[in-house]
Amino acid sequence: MPAKRIIACLDVRGGRVVKGLQFRDLRDAGDPVACAQRYRDEGVDELVVLDVSATLEERIANLRTVEAIAESLDVPLAVGGGVRSAQDVQRLLDAGADKVAINSAAYERPALLGEAAQRFGSQCIVLSIDARRNGDGYAVETRSATQSAGIDAVAWAREGAALGAGEILVTAIDRDGSRRGFDCELVARICDAVGVPVIASGGAALADDFAAALLAGADAALGASIFHDGDATPNDVKAVCRAAGIVVRP
Repeated sequence: MPAKRIIACLDVRGGRVVKGLQFRDLRDAGDPVACAQRYRDEGVDELVVLDVSATLEERIANLRTVEAIAESLDVPLAVGGGVRSAQDVQRLLDAGADKVAINSAAYERPALLGEAAQRFGSQCIVLSIDARRNGDGYAVETRSATQSAGIDAVAWAREGAALGAGEILVTAIDRDGSRRGFDCELVARICDAVGVPVIASGGAALADDFAAALLAGADAALGASIFHDGDATPNDVKAVCRAAGIVVRP
């Protein structure tokens, strides 16, 4: 069985790391390069960088920031924000990203996933899904959770994987920044629906929360505030996961 991954996320706006609650009320959380180096030293397996204002500003993620982070890392780097074409994917890969996350544009033009996967390989194409609980299900929201896509999150994950996405990053909007733990029901539903790796995101407060998400089926679990605020390190999380019988990377 492949080892589970612990991932740190940097939400970036204007060249600074930010963090908020349900994508709102963003606060400064530091310099992205310094944060990336810190998490690398503390044992993170991968880093995700999301330019949170890129889509609304109709631009791609800041390439200079991506380049600076990539130069400081020796762990895989995934980048998202404002990706609308295969050319945008190419630009981010050239800037140093190992994977590219696509969110709003994939929903607006699903064929983009197939085009990017065919050109660069599914292994570096991540479908990023922001999902909000809606009754008994979960609804997809796009454009930094400002618009409802009118589609079920589980159905969209299944379609995205079929189109060529090699990984699914699912963020529970209701849990984002809330410190209430991952939405393990959402995680389990997505994992049951797709045959590609799933990254759980949104709500981690304790190292135990990561273990819960991984036991729910996720291949990786992603944290932001818990690492930014120094409540735990990736190595702390791995120790708890090992104690729970979960295989994680050294």
